[in-house]
Amino acid sequence: MSHPPVSDEVALRIALAARALPGVTIPDLVEALQNNLGETIDEAALSRITVTNLKTAVGQTYDLDGEEDGEDNRFSLAALKEAVRILWGESEANSPILGIEPYQEGSMPNSIRVAVASNQGELLDGHFGSCLRYLIYQLSPTEMQLIDVRSAAEAEASGDKNGFRVNLLQDCSVLYIVSVGGPAAAKVIRAGIYPMKVPEGGEARAVLRELQRVMVTSPPPWLAKILGVAAGDRVKNYKAVEVG
Repeated sequence: MSHPPVSDEVALRIALAARALPGVTIPDLVEALQNNLGETIDEAALSRITVTNLKTAVGQTYDLDGEEDGEDNRFSLAALKEAVRILWGESEANSPILGIEPYQEGSMPNSIRVAVASNQGELLDGHFGSCLRYLIYQLSPTEMQLIDVRSAAEAEASGDKNGFRVNLLQDCSVLYIVSVGGPAAAKVIRAGIYPMKVPEGGEARAVLRELQRVMVTSPPPWLAKILGVAAGDRVKNYKAVEVG
């Protein structure tokens, strides 16, 4: 039986992921993924794989159900996490190099810390509960620095994936997402983080430049409160949607 062809990018991810799992061959990993994801394996399908279901799929392929934890001491949690990162496209070999700049606390006056839900490059293109990572920016009215990239690869294995993600962002004041569910948004807000939806997504820096503009001109009340200045008028043309 023939299977739909995979792209060069997907083939590379599978090959690198198999290398991260001791004793797993590429054909066996393909079989495990097809059993879990279906016949068509593309980048969108790989983004749905989790540590838990990769462990189950590989364990079934190698008939390890009788072993304790289904691991046979070959598939450690660390190895499974690394394989998931690779399948998601998060490995150093697959990820674009981002220009992270060193930042010292207090070195950017009148600034706030902003998180952006992202799956690739410097794009705002992620749902809060499923994005691969968060881009962390320090932002003032005149400066913008990408100071960190925080992986969410371990969220699925944490027991409380939304809580895990919120904890990643505890030092941020604002979170940009393409979408977020109601219960998750409530957790974000309770943590003192202001969620902003931009359903169409876009380049992270372009979205943040718009935030810089309103910081200078007329910040809406939620932003004025974060900045510690008078509220001013809401900006009618600001495209982000407040989550409430």
